[in-house]
Amino acid sequence: MQRTPRHCRELNLISRCKLLSSRRATKDEVMLLHSEEHYKLLEQTSDDRDETKLEDLSSRFDAIYIHPSTFELSLLAVGSTIDLIENIVNGSIQNGMAVIRPPGHHAMKAEFNGYCFFNNVALATQHALNVLKLSKIMIIDWDIHHGQGTQRFFYHDSRVLYFSIHRYEHGRFWPNLKESDFDAIGYGTGLGYNFNLPLNKIGMGNGDYLAIFQQILIPVTMEFQPDLIIVSAGYDAALGCPEGEMEVTPAFYPHLINSLSKLANSRLAVVLEGGYCLDSLAEGAALTLRALLGEPCPMLVEKLEPPCTSVQESILNCIYAHRPYWKCLQLQDTYTMEELNNVNPQLNLHKISRVFIGGPPLPERYPTRGTAPIIAPEINARNCLRLQRLKAETKLFSPSVRVCYVYDELMLEHTNIYEQGHPEQPERIRKIYEMHDEYKLLERMQHLCSRSATTDEICLAHTRAHVNLIRRIGDKGELQDIGAKYNSVYFHPKTFDCATLAAGSVLQVIDKVLKGEARCGVCIVRPPGHHAESDEPHGFCIFNNVAIAALYAIRDHGLKRVLIVDWDVHHGNGTQHIFESNPNVLYISVHRYDNGTFFPKGKDGDCDVVGKGPGIGFNVNIPWNKKGMGDMEYILAFQHIIMPIAYEFDPQLVLVSAGFDAAIGDPLGGCKVTPEAYGLLTHWLSALANGRLVVCLEGGYNVNSISYAMTMCTKSLLGDPIPPVQFNVSASRPSGVAYISCLETLQKCISVQQRYWKSLTFGKRLPDSTSENNNEDFLTATLQNLNITRDDVQGAAGGSGDAGDDVLLAASGSKPKVKVKTLTEFLTEHKQALQNSEMFAVVPLKSCPHLSQLQPEDAPKRKHTTCLLL
Repeated sequence: MQRTPRHCRELNLISRCKLLSSRRATKDEVMLLHSEEHYKLLEQTSDDRDETKLEDLSSRFDAIYIHPSTFELSLLAVGSTIDLIENIVNGSIQNGMAVIRPPGHHAMKAEFNGYCFFNNVALATQHALNVLKLSKIMIIDWDIHHGQGTQRFFYHDSRVLYFSIHRYEHGRFWPNLKESDFDAIGYGTGLGYNFNLPLNKIGMGNGDYLAIFQQILIPVTMEFQPDLIIVSAGYDAALGCPEGEMEVTPAFYPHLINSLSKLANSRLAVVLEGGYCLDSLAEGAALTLRALLGEPCPMLVEKLEPPCTSVQESILNCIYAHRPYWKCLQLQDTYTMEELNNVNPQLNLHKISRVFIGGPPLPERYPTRGTAPIIAPEINARNCLRLQRLKAETKLFSPSVRVCYVYDELMLEHTNIYEQGHPEQPERIRKIYEMHDEYKLLERMQHLCSRSATTDEICLAHTRAHVNLIRRIGDKGELQDIGAKYNSVYFHPKTFDCATLAAGSVLQVIDKVLKGEARCGVCIVRPPGHHAESDEPHGFCIFNNVAIAALYAIRDHGLKRVLIVDWDVHHGNGTQHIFESNPNVLYISVHRYDNGTFFPKGKDGDCDVVGKGPGIGFNVNIPWNKKGMGDMEYILAFQHIIMPIAYEFDPQLVLVSAGFDAAIGDPLGGCKVTPEAYGLLTHWLSALANGRLVVCLEGGYNVNSISYAMTMCTKSLLGDPIPPVQFNVSASRPSGVAYISCLETLQKCISVQQRYWKSLTFGKRLPDSTSENNNEDFLTATLQNLNITRDDVQGAAGGSGDAGDDVLLAASGSKPKVKVKTLTEFLTEHKQALQNSEMFAVVPLKSCPHLSQLQPEDAPKRKHTTCLLL
């Protein structure tokens, strides 16, 4: 514990934090969840110096040692955690981290367990519900061990969503519980609010954890809309930890924090749990605190590996178990039992399996000595060298200027003098600038002087003939006739001056960011650029500002990988064509397409257009075929396609073609994206490229919508909280036309792009849980009946629902006994009989005419379950 604060001081982080004094929790606070006997038992050990007595007491519990100071320190840990939560909720701090011990997430109502005595996070959560009157709290537990104590306290409670990512190995890893598997999903009113993501092999790393966040955790968090997020932050999944034997690098933890830090109105509390490699613990925790302070995520030194097969299975299993309860988990298509029996090959059909091996028998007395895991010396030495190299090569980029910007009133001069009220009007950038001023953002940013791009710079993306054409237009009288020769273009005598000023001003920001003098930049410029082709203007666009900027960054700053994300509602045909053969620039566009009938029309914007020659795979189109796409659809596109591909590409610079014509109220777009969502998407992209992100205005024609939307993007880059994005969806309500169309588009995109990007591995089909048959019977045996909460815990936890008799807990809480056997367990017991053909399984069709001929006592009560006929 001393190493972590010391390393935080070395990185000059402590002085930037508000330090909260530790305090002892009161007995009443501990009694929110724990029993009187539990409290008194630990209290009696306070200052007790009888080592034999303390060791004897410790041996009654699994993985526990008790010291004379344990009671006092446990109270300090609880009290400090509660105070952290109170300060976050009352607004005195935005977020925070509790560096405390002993940890807490294994502690149960009346049992010490796994180094834990009082459950710090669970008690703080209950305090927030009871005293602070929060409605919804999310607990994310990434400690390598399953926090069964926390799970049990809130298993019936829909106010608390518990999400645990832990090593499991089918129950062989401690705490060796069936309730740690993916199908323990809650009970009663808490059904669907308990998520377990079991890791069934060692050696999992950054790519595996990233996939968990992108495929499940972030979408579910967005739909749940918590008032507060608490992370039970164990660092025993970090590289070098002997307990976890995983390979999450310390520099990756800031990326996990980044994905969460703009949710729940930025109310985020990180509470230390486990972590037993002091080097990786100190580095990981310090970089976590650095991320909470708003510093950019460091670029990862090692190439991000795609999610392994084992974690893919766990993720899809978890999605399958929870999809009846969550609208955001409907991306995967489904298959029926008939298809399972008749489709061949079955490479795209994910089959659900639940395997529990378990651990050794429980001893009468638990060992208290020699319990530390032993790692081979050569493995330990290799991990130490790797950690040293990672630490030395990780660049902590933190310029003194957080955000720079460009704006020049000269760009107002380009206007349509022949058509009053043209949507691409000068007021667009004036209103954006004024709203930035109203929000007092300009004084927190560095203004850069504008400049005109040179002909040489413009010719990075355009032909010289095109540049000369635009240059000479100002000298001609019939501007309207000239503009009519092109698609949706108008000219003004000052068009060339404004267009070169817009392009050059973006280059000013590129220079500032890539020289390390500013972290990121905002370009309030016009005319827009992403429709402009290399040899002609198009769609209100004269010169392609972002394309010029990308090629300038490559030529003048030596970059090798530039990412362009284009969220303008119109496909950026010009940008795509300029880079379609260039593997150094990854172009991703999410746009309205309407099967090729939406501007700019044609097939170029479809999902099967992936680039040419060496650029194949570096063009990604996400085409919406219906109007009305909103926050949920865009967030799913980001988490399932854009962010996985972007992380795999590992850009050195991110450019956003930020059109805001998909925003609510835009007269051309017909979509419903909120300004808050644009701010959130900007924040997620800022995790890439060491935070080197440049937002460049493209389209958007409702001046109020675009002003607010771009302001939210800037606030996000400045580190301000973003108002929560409201999904306003429910799995129980029928899906709308836009949402159904969105899923179809995402499925098609994944099927196309998975040939080029290894991170897109989740396009498999899942069993249809609503059909009459399934290849597992855990729907009836586990999902509906599993109840792992003690009767006496329910009331204290604030949950509701009948505890039932389906699961009985052993006294230690270590082995739940499920009365209903799964099909897998039954067949395993009768394996020999199956091999000898003494018994066999028959899977009847729903329409089988012979079902009615069975004796009533033999006939299946529900046709929707798999039947065994012996």
